[in-house]
Amino acid sequence: MGSAVGSDAVAGGAAAPGAGGIVSRPRLFERLGASARVTVVSAPPGSGKTVLLRSWISQAGAAGSVAWVTVRRGERDPQQFWLSILGALRQTASGLVLVQPLTAAPDLDGWAIAERLLTDLAPLQDRINLVIDDLHELAPAEAQRQLELLVMRAPEELRFVLATRHDVQLGLHRLRLEGELAEIRGPDLRFTVAEAEELFDAAGVMLPDPALLVERTEGWAAGLRLAALSLAGHPDPGRFAEEFSGTERTVAEYLLAEVLDRQPEPVRRLLLRTSVLERVNGELADRLTGDSGGERVLQDLEQANAFVVSLDARRSWFRYHHLFADLLQLELRRTEPEEVTALHGAASGWFAGHGYPVDAVRHAQAAGNWGLAARLLADSWYGLQLDGQAATTHQLLAGFPAGTRTADAELAALASAEELTYGSLEAAERYLGLAERGMTSVPDTRCAQAQLLLAMTRLVLARQRWNLQAVAEEVRRLQAMAEGSDGAQPRMGEELRALALISLGSTEFWAAGEDPERHLEMGVTLARRIGRPFLEFTGLAYQAAAGISQSFTRAAKRGTRAIELAERHGWSDEPAAGLTYVILGAMLAWQVRPGEAEPWVQRAERVLRAETEPAAVLGMHRARGMLELTRGRDADALAAFQAAERLGGRLTAPHMLLTPTRALLVHTLVRLGEVERAEQALARLGGRDREHGEMRIAAAVLRLAQDDQRAAMAALAPVLDGSAPVVWPAWLVEAFLLEAIARDALGDAGAAYRALERALDLAEPDGALLWFLLHPVPDLLQRHVRHRTAHPALIADILSLLAGNRPAPPAGPPPPVEPLSDTEIRVLRYLPTHLSAPQIASELYVSHNTVRTHMRHLYAKLGTHRRVETVERARALGLLAPSPLRDQVTLPR
Repeated sequence: MGSAVGSDAVAGGAAAPGAGGIVSRPRLFERLGASARVTVVSAPPGSGKTVLLRSWISQAGAAGSVAWVTVRRGERDPQQFWLSILGALRQTASGLVLVQPLTAAPDLDGWAIAERLLTDLAPLQDRINLVIDDLHELAPAEAQRQLELLVMRAPEELRFVLATRHDVQLGLHRLRLEGELAEIRGPDLRFTVAEAEELFDAAGVMLPDPALLVERTEGWAAGLRLAALSLAGHPDPGRFAEEFSGTERTVAEYLLAEVLDRQPEPVRRLLLRTSVLERVNGELADRLTGDSGGERVLQDLEQANAFVVSLDARRSWFRYHHLFADLLQLELRRTEPEEVTALHGAASGWFAGHGYPVDAVRHAQAAGNWGLAARLLADSWYGLQLDGQAATTHQLLAGFPAGTRTADAELAALASAEELTYGSLEAAERYLGLAERGMTSVPDTRCAQAQLLLAMTRLVLARQRWNLQAVAEEVRRLQAMAEGSDGAQPRMGEELRALALISLGSTEFWAAGEDPERHLEMGVTLARRIGRPFLEFTGLAYQAAAGISQSFTRAAKRGTRAIELAERHGWSDEPAAGLTYVILGAMLAWQVRPGEAEPWVQRAERVLRAETEPAAVLGMHRARGMLELTRGRDADALAAFQAAERLGGRLTAPHMLLTPTRALLVHTLVRLGEVERAEQALARLGGRDREHGEMRIAAAVLRLAQDDQRAAMAALAPVLDGSAPVVWPAWLVEAFLLEAIARDALGDAGAAYRALERALDLAEPDGALLWFLLHPVPDLLQRHVRHRTAHPALIADILSLLAGNRPAPPAGPPPPVEPLSDTEIRVLRYLPTHLSAPQIASELYVSHNTVRTHMRHLYAKLGTHRRVETVERARALGLLAPSPLRDQVTLPR
């Protein structure tokens, strides 16, 4: 027994500015110096336990009051253990006075020594820290019980610091309840990026991005130290960091010696054969090993800090530390290369049979069984899509070899569906044709499944083309399938009904069909009842769009609910979310609140793609144009309206926004003084299109610019009497405002006041002030206040707006110091939720330390210090959607 440093010594650090040449870790020193009677430092080998304790002692200048004992490997002599403790205590100033010496004798046992120490130390007045390193090596249970006696009855000034690879049975749970136990665990010992930088600097290693190695090693001290040693003098440190893994020679040797070679053969076999898995539970381990008791083995390994990490509160699912997994896979390939394919095949079968389709497909692909992988993906595709996992199916499809998509009818159908999200509508149609032609090769037993894939793909394609007739036809087809599935799979029938209703309602809305809200409400209600939040989210997005013509307040409420679901489930970049951003941005533009509208429109511009969502992008360009009009940037507004008009040609059926957009284009040409071009734009329209209410209003704007008030009133007359209806009631505000302007110019003040009052009536509920900004009539408004009005406050707001007394949009925040990585963006999307960092790690299937590392990167790149501050800055930059709760409260005026 002595004070030699254990295997953790490799983990500590290099010559560094910290005390004793060790990387300083004040966040842990503070916890070691806490007032708890017992501090347990429990972590895997190589976590830096020994070096941490030595550097803490050095930093605190407490060497004279510390008794240090290192338990020898496999220590089985209780007497020797206790004599070492007694000797270490006598090396302290107080212990030398109080503790009487003892020599080994046959009749001297640990109980007697423990009682003797309690007697000797009873009068202790000065603090002594008894550090016992490598306590896990103390084998005799009797010695552990003797140590428990000393811990529980020791005087207050004797404090214990116990360093161990795994917890030992000392009854410490009682101290935990009493608040007398401090614990430092493996996650606490993981190096931060700053600490890793200090370690690398001390080793003379310059890395472009130390965070990469911190993430790869999960902050494991020994891994970082070994990497630093290997990096010294390396010609390409950046490349080394990217390729660093558990197969690196020094890391592999360490893990073999300290972890794998210490395991009994059955445990070693389990670790090797389950290393092909990203996550494992007991039953799956038993399947791959042919043994039993896998869950107990995994739990024991996790409790022993053997680089096994539990993934759930019940400790039923586990994963291996990244570097340890690398080593295990290398060792499996070395010792049993012929088993790897079979293990993947067995894993695929287990996952498929237990309702984990994504894992099943991945392992079938790893086994090279492409036919099985295709069938598994086809069977689970519609469920994954309805769960909002398009990104997952995208990754799975990418795992198939080139050429398989066109050779397999079911894969071709899936490829068509993927093109609707990630490619283009034209490519989706090509793959759909291949799938339909290849249906004759699909076995009879799979025909129903394949037809379902085709029907869902055709439905979504028709919806994105806004072909109401085709949508209605596919809806009928899906509803027939739903009715046919009621007996065997009633849930699938309900899911298909919800999808059909939402698709029908959304298309009816955009195509200006009758009562689209009825189908949308039915679909959303059904999706909520059957627990399909992605369908509910999609329906709410379209409900928000449909509701904007009725009430901004109602539309904002639905949009808020949709975005809350999106942020909770990680769907903020889905097209339906993009549509919601468009709606909220457009509403705020109507209310002449450009500073608040801008982040929403920017977010839509990041999410929506014209190749797959031409109708939503048309609306996005229109919202951008309206926003630019509020800022007086008429040329930019014109460009946006022109872009929207071009997209209208890609749609099968006329889009409800197309005519209002063309009307806004004419408005903008008039504002730019391009009266002749505005006249030409009207002339190019067919007679029926010119009769739309919005186009008649645009014609009135042009006639007023030509100082022809009577022609303007003639153009407006069918709009005002309802014979030429408008798509959006907000356009009636402009119609009555233009009538007021025309009648006032003609000297009919009474009629002008009546028309103006009607415009104010219509604008008041939603605060839609855009037309009053575009057609400013301050003198008429001031006279109207003196005449009689029910809207004096609204008129005051309009006059203030016209006077320029509106809050200036805040200067855009500076961009991030450097671009965010894809992984950092994924973590960022979870920050507005109530999930903790460990919960986010579980959602992303990464370690808690990895999430914390990415959060530190986000703070550094965005110039923030707290999570809330990071979310706000990300929203200001358009990296996250603005706070829906805030806008729900403030949007209506």
